Amino acid sequence: MTLLISGGTVIGPTGASPADVLVEGEKIVAVLAPGTGPSGVESKDATGKYVIPGGIDAHTHMELPFGGTFASDTFDTGTKAAAFGGTTTIIDFAVQRTGEVVRDGLAAWHAKADGNCHVDYAFHMILGGVDDDSLKAMDQLVNDEGITSFKLFMAYPGVFYSDDGQILRAMQKARDNGAMIMMHAENGIAIDVLVQQALARGETDPIYHGITRPEALEAEATHRAIMLAEVAQDCPLYIVHLSASRALAEVAAARDAGRNVFAETCPQYLYLTLEDQLGAPGFEGAKWVCSTPLRSKHESHQKDLWQGLRSNDLAVVSTDHCPFCFKDQKELGVGDFSKIPNGIGGVEHRVDLLYQGVVDGKLSLERWVETIATTPARMFGLYPRKGVIAPGSDADIVLYDPNGRTRIGVETHHMNMDHSAYEGYEIAGKVDTVMSRGEVIVSEGAYHGSKGRGRYLPRGLSSYLV
Repeated sequence: MTLLISGGTVIGPTGASPADVLVEGEKIVAVLAPGTGPSGVESKDATGKYVIPGGIDAHTHMELPFGGTFASDTFDTGTKAAAFGGTTTIIDFAVQRTGEVVRDGLAAWHAKADGNCHVDYAFHMILGGVDDDSLKAMDQLVNDEGITSFKLFMAYPGVFYSDDGQILRAMQKARDNGAMIMMHAENGIAIDVLVQQALARGETDPIYHGITRPEALEAEATHRAIMLAEVAQDCPLYIVHLSASRALAEVAAARDAGRNVFAETCPQYLYLTLEDQLGAPGFEGAKWVCSTPLRSKHESHQKDLWQGLRSNDLAVVSTDHCPFCFKDQKELGVGDFSKIPNGIGGVEHRVDLLYQGVVDGKLSLERWVETIATTPARMFGLYPRKGVIAPGSDADIVLYDPNGRTRIGVETHHMNMDHSAYEGYEIAGKVDTVMSRGEVIVSEGAYHGSKGRGRYLPRGLSSYLV
């Protein structure tokens, strides 16, 4: 099928310009001056709309086992919700826990996703047990499976935690094979002490989840990860879900020194706060328990994170989508905040929430597209197949209406959860049409895609490394 998208404004990292886009089958074949496209083909009027590459959410956790339960979105429900929000690719995390075999973990995630996804998907690999076998598996996954990024944890002792020696060994391996090390940077050993002390004092409400994970321990772990990567001959390092000013300063200093250090943040850290959400009355704050936690509105974290996005010290906005229902899941932590499953659902709202930053004067249109699509594609070996409106790229295209309006809430979202982290938020824009590999899967609020149409994407190495 040939389709001409006409009358819109194409936005990419280099600018915004009126242009028509010609699609044949699954690919973009031309970006044309307005009105110069072929006649006699099917057309889509994009007048008054932005034409942007489909979003890439580089950090999701569909069906993740955590805290005695599972993330409530399956690859079916989660990728369908992503499509409604203008995200046409996700990169989820296959999991190896301590004592498990890496390839077994990867096979389990392929089994969860295969035949169930509505949009294209790829995997990172969580290494919860760094040893000789898992180090060999890193080479195998890079060479044979198209998995070129590995996540380590400085938190969650006994589940995912790696000590400094294990982290260094994994970084050295990544330096050799070109992979990216992704780091959950919080000092989990110290956090566990603070948690036990708080519980002993009878401090059990959800807000203490944030208080016992102070931003100093995020900054310390971020610094330590950067230093370990330096020892590993400047191993590529990507700090996930960065939430706080001093951690950002550590990343900025490393980047100013020319280091291979990158970082992402998430919408929850740009919009939500310790006091207003985690500190909600009673047990309500459990809805917003995630790690790293929401930070205080009385400090400059949100202002600094937006600045980091403008300056590229924060390269990507992902969601860390890991939803749990309030009833029966978040409620596992009634009377003990440490037992609340950690996670917020947001895969459907990232494109909109970041566009609101454009409306509010915090981001340019170009930077919006970079942080939600182009840079994730480049960072994780999907560019130029994904992340750009250009000839030869997959026809993953979103028509975004700047004159539309989106009201976020549990009654209208498509994620499998019984509440919304952004209930009542009004966005001064709207996803109008979503195409995935040339197929219109969302149009004017109606779904036209199908379960199982999403394909697994083997990835190359990061475009940012030589």
